[in-house]
Amino acid sequence: MLMKLLKAERMKLKRSPVWLAFFIVPVIPAVLGTANYIYNRETLTNEWISLWTQHTLFTDYFFLPVLIGVYCAYIMRLEHMNNNWNRVFTVPVRRWSVFLAKLITAVLMLLVSEIWVAALFVISGRAAGLADPPWLTIARWCVFGALGGTVTAAIQTLISMNLKSFALPVGTAFAGGLSGLVFLAKDLGHIWPYSLMSYGMSANAPQKLAESGYGQFIFVCVLYIALFTAIVGMAAKRREF
Repeated sequence: MLMKLLKAERMKLKRSPVWLAFFIVPVIPAVLGTANYIYNRETLTNEWISLWTQHTLFTDYFFLPVLIGVYCAYIMRLEHMNNNWNRVFTVPVRRWSVFLAKLITAVLMLLVSEIWVAALFVISGRAAGLADPPWLTIARWCVFGALGGTVTAAIQTLISMNLKSFALPVGTAFAGGLSGLVFLAKDLGHIWPYSLMSYGMSANAPQKLAESGYGQFIFVCVLYIALFTAIVGMAAKRREF
């Protein structure tokens, strides 16, 4: 049944305006980060690593959190409109599975966004005259970033479930991204849920994740994902839509 729910979510997203945000939003930090790298090349001497820090400076704290907020808000908005929840729950499926399908859909969109971010990063590096991209390192950054971003998606799914407004959850995601920057500055990025995506993508400090340990990072992410998914499931059972 979960696969059928995922198929239904995918069909809802066809020709959706949310894909405009998917394509356009990551381009903005890529352009800004590349320009910043080129204009400060005399001090940013670590080539691909330096370029990555400039890209993630804008991407992880502002644009990707907002993009996740847009994904989750849009997926939920389709049901908030015209009392569609009543129609959804006439289908003989458990409520928690409906929300799990929506969370998985948001995470899949996040994974595609990470691939797009990586592609823009490589294109930008080539345009800046850099050679031989560190493919394995880029893949590691994006995989751990997606894991941290899944925590954000779980939180935003919960928020979007409870708010019919489209703008408020997106604004919350933006505020969450800013809070992530604050906690990272205080060396608490490894435990704050809205910092985990930036921490996983090694934004501004590529050595930090390796120093703190990948196992610890994975444990914290899985713990948060399980926690917020459980909260979503309990809220879905009790709430009247």
